[in-house]
Amino acid sequence: MTKPHKARADDPYDGQVGQRIRALRLSRSMSQSELGRRLGLTFQQIQKYEKGVNRVGAGRLQRIAEIFEVPIATFFGVPAKIREAGVAPLELLSHAGAPQLLEAYARIRNRSVQRALVNFAKQVALAGRG
Repeated sequence: MTKPHKARADDPYDGQVGQRIRALRLSRSMSQSELGRRLGLTFQQIQKYEKGVNRVGAGRLQRIAEIFEVPIATFFGVPAKIREAGVAPLELLSHAGAPQLLEAYARIRNRSVQRALVNFAKQVALAGRG
């Protein structure tokens, strides 16, 4: 007699790992198709990983870390200081335009222009709350 199949419960960590995969992929200007090709998967499977619908196995996660040249720990946990501030840097990169904005910022060589841009962004963000 076979046991009835139990659906696995959603685990928020699956979503966090997926968000980090997405953020790294976007920060490298890599498509889901390209990441999938390098892993021998379809872009739909990458989509499912990024949305946390499917879990990423340990071996595959190691291969993803190697592709992005990051330690596997990158996909887990958020340091307490960041958690308290409510900001997780890699998740921020999953916002539309964030990788391009960061890339453009990094090209600015004048520190006072960088500071002015940061101050401007903070003011716009504060104005958008109200």
